[in-house]
Amino acid sequence: MKAALEFDKNEDQFKQLVDQLNQKSKKTKLGGGLKKIEEQHQKGKLTARERIDYLIDKGSNFLEIGLFAGDGMYKEYNGCPSGGVVAGIGYVSGRQCVIAANDATVKAGAWFPITAKKNLRAQEIAMENRLPIIYLVDSAGVFLPMQDEIFPDKEHFGRQFRNNAKMSAMGIVQIAAIMGSCVAGGAYLPIMSDEAMIVDKTGSIFLAGSYLVKAAIGEEVDNEQLGGATTHCEISGVTDNKFPTDQACLDYIRLLFDKVGVEIKAGFDRAAPQMPKEKPEEILGLLPPDRVKPYNMIEIIKRLVDASEFQEYKALFGKTLICGTARIDGWAVGIIANQRSVVKTKKGEMQMGGVIYSDSADKAARFIMNCNQRKIPLLFLQDVSGFMVGSKAEQGGIIKDGAKMVNAMANSTVPKFTIIIGNSYGAGNYAMAGRAYSHWRLRSCRVFGPGSE
Repeated sequence: MKAALEFDKNEDQFKQLVDQLNQKSKKTKLGGGLKKIEEQHQKGKLTARERIDYLIDKGSNFLEIGLFAGDGMYKEYNGCPSGGVVAGIGYVSGRQCVIAANDATVKAGAWFPITAKKNLRAQEIAMENRLPIIYLVDSAGVFLPMQDEIFPDKEHFGRQFRNNAKMSAMGIVQIAAIMGSCVAGGAYLPIMSDEAMIVDKTGSIFLAGSYLVKAAIGEEVDNEQLGGATTHCEISGVTDNKFPTDQACLDYIRLLFDKVGVEIKAGFDRAAPQMPKEKPEEILGLLPPDRVKPYNMIEIIKRLVDASEFQEYKALFGKTLICGTARIDGWAVGIIANQRSVVKTKKGEMQMGGVIYSDSADKAARFIMNCNQRKIPLLFLQDVSGFMVGSKAEQGGIIKDGAKMVNAMANSTVPKFTIIIGNSYGAGNYAMAGRAYSHWRLRSCRVFGPGSE
């Protein structure tokens, strides 16, 4: 009876949080708001999200990256929803690809520091997974009041052009469409791509606009003559083709992708997908909103994996880390998860849930190496308080065993996905495939902070 009441209480709290998340998502997707969206339509332009919806295959899904990037940032400038750029993975003419579209409803698509960071993340995903990338450009350029935070460092604005060149060398297809402004240094992004299209009358590309040209050299010229579709398709040759509308331009991109060859498959194993036998929606009741309370991570895993089948590795050893194989959506995966329940060892010792002990780290290191050997992608379910401390842990070699786990992670070559379910502290975050490993990171419905992916 007590367990049922606890389940209902947890479920009610999480349903409220999920509803808040959905409302926040809906608001964020409006970008600069309904008025700015209407202004785009009056110019004969689609919004960034409308362009993506039109471009991707009908009936297919768009996996958005960084919806809440920029959340709560730049309040002095009225915010920057989604970092001013919509990015994700979708299918175009049957080809999986990365898409990055400037949102011109947010400060005319200007680049904030978080915009550059998000665009670099999209390029990084394309490079890691050898996916073609499509840039839908509509940006007023760098947000000048913050240019000191956008240009100078290694992971700032300029690195995207280095990535342009690196992707070309790697043979990764890059297609760009100039569907609005494309100004100053940002002009190199589409032109360093394999093919660049432009929309007539609404698209423009130049290193300096008409006002700056007049101030710099005294020449009087309008923006259309300076960098419009006719100039660059018929005179300079900077762009390859011009189109009368956004839709016509996007249709052409679909035709291009219809002719693109297929990359060699990654080789990871997939079977027919199955739904979990245990109800996934029960996760809302099984997870306690209080991050200190224990729960059984095995019950969470059963509600994530196909047919609720999970083959555990070393189930009786290193019990504060759960390791094992399963399938998700048909794909074979190796799962490494923190066990939040207090567990009892063979020696009769009690171990705190969510803490990585020497035996747990040793088990995880071996499991990671096994999955790499067998080409099985890894899924990490983080609810970790860190590594065990104290004289007994130190004498038992916790640093040595932790180093084994970190070393195995650093040298892992299979895809890695991390879901932060609750806690993620200290070196535990790093050992459990934290952000430093440059791979997919997801957060649970409990965590809504800035930077969520």
